[in-house]
Amino acid sequence: MATTPRRGLPETGLPEQAPPEPSRLGLLASVTGAAIETAWIAAHLALYPTGLIRRPAGGEQRYGMRGLMPAQRGLLVGDVEAAGTPILLVHGMADNRAIFTLLTRGLRRRGFHRVISSNYPITTNDIRVAAGLLHDEVEAVVEATGYERVHVIGHSLGGLIARYYLQRLGGDQRVHTLVTLGTPHSGSLLAYLLPVRLGRQLRPGSELFTELAQPAVGCRTRIVAYWSDLDQLVLPRTNGQVQHPDLLAQNIRVRGVGHMSLPIHGRLVHDISTLLGKLNTDGSPRAQQH
Repeated sequence: MATTPRRGLPETGLPEQAPPEPSRLGLLASVTGAAIETAWIAAHLALYPTGLIRRPAGGEQRYGMRGLMPAQRGLLVGDVEAAGTPILLVHGMADNRAIFTLLTRGLRRRGFHRVISSNYPITTNDIRVAAGLLHDEVEAVVEATGYERVHVIGHSLGGLIARYYLQRLGGDQRVHTLVTLGTPHSGSLLAYLLPVRLGRQLRPGSELFTELAQPAVGCRTRIVAYWSDLDQLVLPRTNGQVQHPDLLAQNIRVRGVGHMSLPIHGRLVHDISTLLGKLNTDGSPRAQQH
């Protein structure tokens, strides 16, 4: 994109400094992202025990408009169904719902009042088993809320568990939209360091990924995969993209954000809120009203 050259500073007689080179900008973004990642990991470790508290399947229930912020009021007035559709959050390996503390708060501030964070056992060693647990969790949410379809946001391994549920366990009948954050959709080379079943499943080209590569004709869930060029756990980083001819998938690159920082990134919270607030019942974007 062309830009208009800026003028110098005649009052001081100093020439204008040249803008940083792209490589320097990339380095600065990486350093900043690494610093934020380190700080967030420390904060997350402090919050980790709070994620062990059990919560009801139906999530927070909010009726009426008293005490709501303008953004919340706007979504409730503009689209009651979008505001009430349950959003189920699925964490990654060896983690819990605490990773979604800020994302949950951000979504609720924007008017989504059924944000439900799920915990699967930390000892989970099989994606297929975890997907079965997700199936049961979704059915419990459907029964508790009365909504037949839900949204799912999965971080890291959580996104892969949700994708297996969609493609292999009929989850596309229940999930309106799946958003994944730093999910190894084609595996990660780091999985070779895990000498357990889960590690073998996460290796590129594994039996599990061969199964996910099978035809998924008719899968109607829309998938949005955010992947980062600073991800330390998904290697190669492009494996954070969904590559399947039968899936309605959109891959979005995020620059300079670490793996653990993806659920707290402000732009992602905004983008996800906009996405989930403007979808038709089939998962397609709602046309703009003129």
